[in-house]
Amino acid sequence: MYSLIAYPIGIIVTALAVLFSYRVLLHPLRSYPGSLWDKLTNAHGGYLAIRRCQHLAIREYHLKYGPVIRAGPNKLVFNTVQAVRNIYDNDEKIAKSHVYETYVQTPGVRGMFDIIDNETHSQRRRIVGQIINDRSMRIFEPAMTEKIDTFIELLRESSSAPVNMTPGINSLACDIIGLLAFGYQLNLQTEKTNFFLIEGMRAAGFIANVLMQFYFLRQIGVTSFLNALSKAALDRYFALLEKIIAARTAKDVDAHHDLYSIVTKANANVSNPGESIRMSELWSEAMSFFPAGAFSTSGAISAATFYLSRNPECYKRLSEEIRTAFASADDIHSGPVLSDCLYLRAVIDETLRIAPPVPGVLWREVRAEGPVIIDGHVVPPGTQVGVNTYAIHHNEEYFPDPFAFKPERWLDSGMPDEQKKLMYSAFVPFSLGARGCAGKAMAYLESSLVLAKLLWHFDFRPAQGELGDLGGGTPGKTDGRGRKEEYQLYDQISGAHDGPCLILEPRK
Repeated sequence: MYSLIAYPIGIIVTALAVLFSYRVLLHPLRSYPGSLWDKLTNAHGGYLAIRRCQHLAIREYHLKYGPVIRAGPNKLVFNTVQAVRNIYDNDEKIAKSHVYETYVQTPGVRGMFDIIDNETHSQRRRIVGQIINDRSMRIFEPAMTEKIDTFIELLRESSSAPVNMTPGINSLACDIIGLLAFGYQLNLQTEKTNFFLIEGMRAAGFIANVLMQFYFLRQIGVTSFLNALSKAALDRYFALLEKIIAARTAKDVDAHHDLYSIVTKANANVSNPGESIRMSELWSEAMSFFPAGAFSTSGAISAATFYLSRNPECYKRLSEEIRTAFASADDIHSGPVLSDCLYLRAVIDETLRIAPPVPGVLWREVRAEGPVIIDGHVVPPGTQVGVNTYAIHHNEEYFPDPFAFKPERWLDSGMPDEQKKLMYSAFVPFSLGARGCAGKAMAYLESSLVLAKLLWHFDFRPAQGELGDLGGGTPGKTDGRGRKEEYQLYDQISGAHDGPCLILEPRK
């Protein structure tokens, strides 16, 4: 009996010893520095994803090991502007990583976020991009403004009581994306009926991120187990998406200016009669459009209120700019006056730098035709490569005093041209190249309108006591979360967050 147990265990132990020895001593990436755990297995990346802190760990590894680290047996993460260009603006030799398969909920049905093939992605981007470009945003702006005005009125009703900004901003962002995607009134701000949508999107993002960092779990069928852990949240989320899509397909294609109308006109077969909604192109786009559109802007706006409330000079300068530029709140809309609010744009850019919407690594894969040269390093075919957005946004070479909130850095006319060029090259909150985020125009418009209206209507400051600390780090912690004045992000593809808790006083 003992031999029956010992023999297979011995085989497994021997196989693992051989595998680990190869990865440390003979693997093509053996010369690159990194933690021993990362050299041995992707399980360490999965562990960091479960803790939602991989962005913090990778920055620490760069400080310890240098600008290029081995973040897995077959993964390299870089921290230079040259690597950004070499990786994300090089479609001929580098493709989107196969790990994005984890985001596919229905086999054979893909959205713009998880399409691997570059040509297919380019075709889809041209279609989807039509609903989130500058022209489309001008058409959609009145609907967006209506939702923002609801947000302002609800804050006014708080009667100077402490307000956690994250739930309200998340609800606002979801209400806006519901209208833009399918002309659907989610009404998360005024009703709690659909509030579970946020929990469902977060659960889906968390699971996908864990599987992306430790792809082996997907290969051995653990996906179903992870989904089961959040079954209630995911089931309600998916059911709501089906309801939203079904409600929109029942209307005329031109009933709303939304994603549905754009995609349907571009592809007559987008939703075939009798076909399950979850097998449709609309489903695949909704799965990525909702969380990407909602969480990118909600994270930026929440972080901006955190940093403004803790930096009185920045708050004073921005509030004066907004209150001088606009005679009334009704005057706040897109146009030359809003565009001339240069400090507002600087605040948004600095927020996106210090608290990027996607703080982790957007993985790419060196094509079989490789190798490819990345920042002077010859990287073999099949290698997973990327740049950690949080790490490069906090790289002192490009952003001196990286943890300080300094909107002025974006307006510094005295900065040497070479330093300014490096700074802008390292600023990649929406990535770049053909795979860069198509929703950049929407993110800037929504953030600008919300912050401008917020500062026009209210004076705000952090709440007193422990409530006022919400959103910041905890002094004494050694895991990268010890900075009290840093807005904390929890990496699950997009950055989850909480706080700040503010006292808002209506202006007289």
